[in-house]
Amino acid sequence: MGAAGESGVLVAGLLWVALAAAVTDEPPVHTLAEVLFCQPAMPSLGLALAFDADQLFWFDFPGSRWTPHLPDLPPWPPTLESPSQLLRDATLCQDLRRSLTALTTGVLPESKGIPMADVFPVRPPALGEPNTLVCMVENIFPPAVEINWQLDGVPVTQGVTHTQYTPTDDLAFVRFSYLPVTPAAGDVYTCIVTREGENASVIAYWAPQNPVPSEVLETALCGAAMALGILLALLGIAMILLARRSSHG
Repeated sequence: MGAAGESGVLVAGLLWVALAAAVTDEPPVHTLAEVLFCQPAMPSLGLALAFDADQLFWFDFPGSRWTPHLPDLPPWPPTLESPSQLLRDATLCQDLRRSLTALTTGVLPESKGIPMADVFPVRPPALGEPNTLVCMVENIFPPAVEINWQLDGVPVTQGVTHTQYTPTDDLAFVRFSYLPVTPAAGDVYTCIVTREGENASVIAYWAPQNPVPSEVLETALCGAAMALGILLALLGIAMILLARRSSHG
């Protein structure tokens, strides 16, 4: 199936956000967006509630419940939108997608974004100390990418977790993947992002630096300070002797 129908459904889902932001002439300070998408790829359905660029909740369709992105968030009030209402919206989305796909396949070009990946640690890295690597994947469209990790070319799956897709204001999505690590000298971590049905991948690398141990750094600084002190003392003595000679002459 062509992706033109998918993008049409996604734009319809995001239209409410655009209209809500256009109520005033001034740009909105904050944006609360609820985005529903459907597609033939997996996940076939997605519903997210985001505040600015941060995801607050995503809807678990098999479990028919809102799931908070952070565990300390209060539960979403079920009276605002009942699960049955959301399931009806999802059915409508799927019907609309099939109709648009039939109308636009071979007529409109396929719309796809090129993912951009970046890898960084949660905390300042130190060799031998536990940390967590984050692979941030932006400019995802449609929301169907696979994220994998490697360490020195070997696939890593233990402890890997992924977030749901979070909508962005440029009609794309962002997704995060987390990998617990204990970096060692020479390690090379790789985040591989692959769009569904494609052989090409976007790759981002991260390798720990070799910082100078704090004890060595302290010793070097103390030695430099001592040498500078001795040099200044000798310079002071030389200036005093020079001044005495000048006065006697």
